[in-house]
Amino acid sequence: MTDQIVTLSPVQQRTLEVLRRSGDPVVFDVEFIDDIRAEMRAAIDHFAERLDPDEEIWISKHRIASVLECETNHLLPDEFEWTSANAKGTIAHKAIELQISWPTRLGEPAPVDLVDQAMVRLADENRSIGQWIETLSPADEADVRGQTSVRVTQFVENFPPLSKRWAPVTEASVRWPNTGPITLAGKVDLLFGRPNARESRKVIIDLKTGRPSPRHRQDLAFYALLETLVREVPPRKVATFYLDAAEAQADDVSERLIETAMRRTLDGIHRLIEVESEGRPPTRRPGVTCRWCPINTTCDDGVAYLRAQGRDD
Repeated sequence: MTDQIVTLSPVQQRTLEVLRRSGDPVVFDVEFIDDIRAEMRAAIDHFAERLDPDEEIWISKHRIASVLECETNHLLPDEFEWTSANAKGTIAHKAIELQISWPTRLGEPAPVDLVDQAMVRLADENRSIGQWIETLSPADEADVRGQTSVRVTQFVENFPPLSKRWAPVTEASVRWPNTGPITLAGKVDLLFGRPNARESRKVIIDLKTGRPSPRHRQDLAFYALLETLVREVPPRKVATFYLDAAEAQADDVSERLIETAMRRTLDGIHRLIEVESEGRPPTRRPGVTCRWCPINTTCDDGVAYLRAQGRDD
């Protein structure tokens, strides 16, 4: 995976073994791909007929997961604001992007230097996180730099170095279709590889902290579906790399994975339109979302779920 011979650590070697191709080249049946794209196109057109003429819907992995987990929570006002805890992921991804593209002639950059450069670039962008960075006090800035440097260090130390020949890309955006009121969109943390004709060679990777969750695999399957719709060649593998645990959990992309992702996506779009556009009363579905739901102290279903999980607080 690298341009030069390097000695990998045990963790890097283990991750490489998980991500590398084994067995015969992966080539999906052309008829299967055509059927998936045709079924998705027909479903999207049908959903579009249920919308008002000037209505548009942006479908992301988060919105699909949100409406399928709990419709009541999904409809609550979005009160998102930047904090050190949620900003470190965005800053770390920018730093990792710089690390992958760093000129070899300049030597290996230190993670903290990558974080500094990432914060400078984000602060210069006309985005909410840039405005938030500019308001940080010296102490808060140091806190963010420290938390983010840990994440970048974990990636640099534990993930196998990627050769530029593998065309590694971070924060890669993809959307489908390119016209119409309904758009499916995603942004991949990291991908590498290029398809060779119809041979699947791409690997899509999400970087996470914390414990594994079924939702992580569902998110990656959504990315695999998008890649199939846009490129007509599915990726060969999707994986979550858990930075804290230095562990990769990967799935080979299969027809079943893509079909399941399609059914889940269409179910999510159907429910989004029902509760957001057609006025159907939302359904409460207690689950892991209850832990951070703003109404978890007044929702009887949520309170009962948290008590059953031993979280009376």
